[in-house]
Amino acid sequence: MTATLLAGCLALATGCGSAAPPAERASTSAAQKPPAVSNPVVSSPVTTGPATKDPQPVKPTGNAINVHKIRWTKAKAVSKGKKVQLTWWSGVEPCTVLDRVKVKETGKKVTITLYEGTSPKAKNMSCIMIAVEKTTTVKLKSSLGKRKIVDGAK
Repeated sequence: MTATLLAGCLALATGCGSAAPPAERASTSAAQKPPAVSNPVVSSPVTTGPATKDPQPVKPTGNAINVHKIRWTKAKAVSKGKKVQLTWWSGVEPCTVLDRVKVKETGKKVTITLYEGTSPKAKNMSCIMIAVEKTTTVKLKSSLGKRKIVDGAK
């Protein structure tokens, strides 16, 4: 029985590996070259919408569920140091939304923590897995000056 099973598997494996259809295999002898592929597969890039170079500006919703800290990738002082613009990578809305931003200021540093979650509107919704660059701007109690900006999610 083992020999029969082994012979069947071998016949199946060698028969499945051929690239040419049965009619072409029958007409091709060992001395001839196999026919060239006439229809190569051509792939084109998939686009999901207009490409943007600028991050998508967002504001905190305050009502997200499954909230967690998220790391930002860039922080830049704006408005003469009275505000900080944060940039980070995230998912698409309403599946991933900015819930809130926590700012803790001391004399030497400003710690900013982003919190993301899922919007209640995303209930029973399929969410695509695609990265979106987002940005938000937060006000400081006092001008940044020489203080260091620290990511609170680290």
